[in-house]
Amino acid sequence: MGIGPVMLDVVGKTLTAEDEQRLRHPLVGGVILFARNYESPRQLAELTASIRALRTPPLLISVDHEGGRVQRFREGFTKIPPMRELGKLWDAHPKRARHLAEQTGWVLASELRAHGVDFSFTPVLDVDYGSSGVIGDRAFHTEPQAIAELAHSLMMGMKKAGMATVGKHFPGHGFVKADSHLEIPVDERAFADIEMCDLVPFRQMVDFGLTAVMPAHVIYPKVDPRPAGFSKVWLKDILRGQLGFEGCIFSDDLSMEGATVAGGIVQRAEAALNAGADMVLVCNKPESADELLAGLVWEMNATSKARLAHMRGHGHADTLVQLHENGDYVKALHEIAGIGSISGELQLT
Repeated sequence: MGIGPVMLDVVGKTLTAEDEQRLRHPLVGGVILFARNYESPRQLAELTASIRALRTPPLLISVDHEGGRVQRFREGFTKIPPMRELGKLWDAHPKRARHLAEQTGWVLASELRAHGVDFSFTPVLDVDYGSSGVIGDRAFHTEPQAIAELAHSLMMGMKKAGMATVGKHFPGHGFVKADSHLEIPVDERAFADIEMCDLVPFRQMVDFGLTAVMPAHVIYPKVDPRPAGFSKVWLKDILRGQLGFEGCIFSDDLSMEGATVAGGIVQRAEAALNAGADMVLVCNKPESADELLAGLVWEMNATSKARLAHMRGHGHADTLVQLHENGDYVKALHEIAGIGSISGELQLT
């Protein structure tokens, strides 16, 4: 059995019979984990192993693990600073900021890989306009070039650990105040304004080898009346056509309020897949997951299958014990631990 175009979550820290039934469905291709699925490093490794054992080829395993307030696994994992701290450091010492971004990416990815996680939905490529509470310090910077360079360094660290990268939230969620988890945000800017600023990090990261993209549940009415994640204009014409992106496209969570404009859960999935998504996410609503698996009819093409195959963790993943015996890893931990204090000191000087 191949993997399908749907990514789901699971209820708790071990798989239930209902989880296993859903994850064996041929439409399912991946699992996203949350804080509720985590208790300890050992428990997480056992959970990911049980997920892998369900299918051949195994399901993709992912998590939102960016750093700062979006870090699902905490106890037993390195505390990753908000990406904003790297941006502050960039203002005074760009070379040092790039180095620490790479170290951060390597530690983040190597720890996840040691526990059986294939990839994290990171980096955030949104421009910080100071207006979006949901983005806030998740963004690297206010300047697109700084975002692109810091994200590139983070990506190089993650790549060293054998992990793919997912740039989000295309074409940019930072300008609007509304939170797409709770509302349907509308960005009234013209395409030229978005292109000159918000698209810069995405364009450069595509050139650098970005593996995947997650579009925003934001409507840009001067470009298309549909949210970007349901828009062929944004995904096929602009992302794939103008930016030349050939990697994987993941929808943002179809349970979010920003996705409701497309109809019921089956209609949302169909809209995202028809617009160009390779895989759709349905999180935190088991009843919606069941409805989708019962109602969606979708034949995944060979191109989407190949794109998703590139999302698997690759190379040899060290165990946590091996990591802690690695001198480079220990050095990286010390450097990351000082990021916040370094940026603070530089701002005071």
